[in-house]
Amino acid sequence: MYPGHVDLNLLATLAVLLQTKSVTGTARRLGLSQPTVSRSLAELRRILDDPLLIRTSAGMQRTSRADDMVEPVQRWLASTSALLNPPCPEPARLDRCFRIACTDYGVLTVIAPALASITAAAPQVTIDIVPFSADMTQRLASGEIDLIVSGLKPDHTVVHSRSLFVDSYSCVMRADHPLAKAETPLLLDAFFAWPHIGIVVSDLAVDGVEVRLGARSAERRVTARLPYFHAAPALIAESDMIMTLPTRAATRFAKSYGLATRPAPVEIDSLDYRLLWHERSARDQSTTWFADMLARHCASAG
Repeated sequence: MYPGHVDLNLLATLAVLLQTKSVTGTARRLGLSQPTVSRSLAELRRILDDPLLIRTSAGMQRTSRADDMVEPVQRWLASTSALLNPPCPEPARLDRCFRIACTDYGVLTVIAPALASITAAAPQVTIDIVPFSADMTQRLASGEIDLIVSGLKPDHTVVHSRSLFVDSYSCVMRADHPLAKAETPLLLDAFFAWPHIGIVVSDLAVDGVEVRLGARSAERRVTARLPYFHAAPALIAESDMIMTLPTRAATRFAKSYGLATRPAPVEIDSLDYRLLWHERSARDQSTTWFADMLARHCASAG
């Protein structure tokens, strides 16, 4: 028997439990404690008279009843959101600051292409760019920041994300560098023979190129490490150093600073650049409008 009423928060928790099949993942997604989610699951089991999630050799799995509930619950969430969440105000009336964690590459490829359209449509909107930090996912959950623009692989038990674009990697060097004149594809042996500039995102100690090179990353001789991309061209133009970075930025730097580019060795995988947000913002219409503006313009700028 169903009770006369059900706490809407219970149903929201049910939707995430059915998606993650994990109490821990649901707690992270919703910013709740594990005991709170466990109590909610127990209450849902009592109300629905079904275990919903059962432990198997392959981990927690949904019951048949729970499988049948996935789509109806998602439809309920969507319709409830439309009823309870106020619509996005007209952009011209939107008065809000969006705080975004990203690197200067993110500013170049995601923020800059959309900025003119955003400010024209919503002149009272402001944008505050903040640097990456080790705790930025927690800051996203607390509301201290609204969005993260990143090529780092997201933890979907904690955040939502959408792909903005996929970018290959290119090497940038001075115009008269020996590698610039080679006609054959750039192979790893030649790549490793020259000094490199590395980009290490502040506070995270992550070099995306080293991650992609895996076990062979130790063969790359990094002469200079920088916390941002835009200082690199000045160093490249005056030295033998080369730098490996996403092609969108490499092309822009080559054009602006008179540098040469070469496709990176094939062993360096492409970059999936994504926009991340927390569950707390998933049904916020203003954030959705802003994210759509960023996604639409950075895609067309590619």
